[in-house]
Amino acid sequence: MTETAPGTTSMSPTTRQVWNRTRGLLLALLIIVAGGITLAALRSDEPRGTLDPRSADRLGSRAIAELLDERGVSTRVVTTLDEATASVGRDTTLLVTNPDMLTDAQQQALYFAIDPSGGRTVLLGPGPGSIATLAPGVHTSSAGRVSPRAPQCTFPSANRAGTADLGGRSYTTGAGAGSDGCYPSDGRPTLLRLDAPNRGDTILLGSADILYNDRLAKHGNASLALQLLGAREHLVWYLPSLHDGSTAAPGDDGGNTFFELIPSGWLWATLQLTFAAVLAAIWRSRRLGPLITERLPVVVRASEATEGRARLYHQANARDHTATVLRAAARSRLAMLLRVPSAESDSVAVLIPAVAARIPSETDPTPLLFGPAPPDDAGLVLLADQLDALEREVRRS
Repeated sequence: MTETAPGTTSMSPTTRQVWNRTRGLLLALLIIVAGGITLAALRSDEPRGTLDPRSADRLGSRAIAELLDERGVSTRVVTTLDEATASVGRDTTLLVTNPDMLTDAQQQALYFAIDPSGGRTVLLGPGPGSIATLAPGVHTSSAGRVSPRAPQCTFPSANRAGTADLGGRSYTTGAGAGSDGCYPSDGRPTLLRLDAPNRGDTILLGSADILYNDRLAKHGNASLALQLLGAREHLVWYLPSLHDGSTAAPGDDGGNTFFELIPSGWLWATLQLTFAAVLAAIWRSRRLGPLITERLPVVVRASEATEGRARLYHQANARDHTATVLRAAARSRLAMLLRVPSAESDSVAVLIPAVAARIPSETDPTPLLFGPAPPDDAGLVLLADQLDALEREVRRS
């Protein structure tokens, strides 16, 4: 006889069973950890400070800021709308690195500040989210990838610079006189200058590649950037920030909902985890092999189970429930003998006439099959005997 180890039972899972149950989850956890480490390693080399004149990364703009400084143009970096609007003037160039990042209220405030200033405004890659407010009457569309393009216009700065890396977005306007469209892509300019008399000018660049450190020395990028940004004594370099308090709409108390405070990356991560959880639930709910017989610790005879349940009924004095069970079982067996549909076995109007037609006596079987519960245990035993007798009589008939 095999002995059971102390602290275990015959139902305790073996080490192999535990491994088979958990290896899938461990493998999934290992994949998630490995994926996180891989993403962290890949992103560790990503440049920081894109279009920041203080950044020396390949996508930074420190090189053009130093060239401007050598030519006597001061560069001031601002990150809030209030700083940007307070700095505009006739002797100032305002560079907005990401106009689409501004809210509608910020765009309107910026436009009302720069429109009468008489200075120059340079917008980098404005799209449908900002073009209607910051450059009314201008329409934008995709211009494809950035590539070296010829000026093909009369704008002096572009002609002096020559070929430059532009693309990204293109712009069209019906302004006619007072506007210059250069570096076309499919006939639509990727550099558009809007000139308003006595109110300065606005320059729209389809892409910001000419300002990147790693592209500044290519083609005429440096020349074009210096002429666009160095036309005034001062350059205000506006880097829109999510922490700017002016992002709240007028009348807004500044309170954001929980989902507005969560970065978009976390929302995508939650969606991916939810999808993974659903797949894990489907995987665990399917049987991936044939059905097997479960090993039971003890084999219990049906008679013992019946006697055990009868003792429980007896201890609880549940004669009403016991009588209901006895009558329901008897009606079900009688319905099978009399070929009455099982759904009609509890119907007095269907079962009673069928039973009465099979027994010779004129006794009404209704009280026996649908009557009240017996008042004592003796009555319950008598009820069981009478139901057995009725069933035998129906079988013999």
